[in-house]
Amino acid sequence: MPDYVAFLRAINLGARRKFAKEAVTAATEAAGGTNVASWLNTGNVRLTSSRRSVAAVRKDLEKAYEEAAGFAVPTVVLTLDQLAELATETTQIAASAADLGAHYVSLLQQTPDPQTAADFAQRWDGDEWAVVTEKAVHILLSARDGYHSSRLTNDQVERTFGTATSRNARVITTVAQKWT
Repeated sequence: MPDYVAFLRAINLGARRKFAKEAVTAATEAAGGTNVASWLNTGNVRLTSSRRSVAAVRKDLEKAYEEAAGFAVPTVVLTLDQLAELATETTQIAASAADLGAHYVSLLQQTPDPQTAADFAQRWDGDEWAVVTEKAVHILLSARDGYHSSRLTNDQVERTFGTATSRNARVITTVAQKWT
């Protein structure tokens, strides 16, 4: 049976979107996941599933998460191979970026249209720039004050590409080291 990693969007933010790690694990198991492991309380979950497609796993998880949490929990699901590729790409992009202060990765539910991806990447330059790949938008910031003061955020990514969830580059590489 295949192994997957699920990245949950917008949980444990504020008082209304609480979804504890233990509840995430139980909901993942209720969706048919086995060998479930989670890392941090931010929605990073590894699981084995009898389902053979990322889309089917995502649909099962989102349904179980909404039932357990009481609110919609958009989820991005990757195979372990896709996660390993993403971690390699993240490391390579960081190494090639001069004056990099911060690197965030917005994981995409859908593969971006090539022209839309090119147009989006061209919109950003100077202290904030983006690299769009098959599974993610890499948000690169030269300013050390970082993500919360930048114009280029996951909100901008979602307006262009649809549902996405953001992690810092270190989380992507750490999760890949732990689970691939």
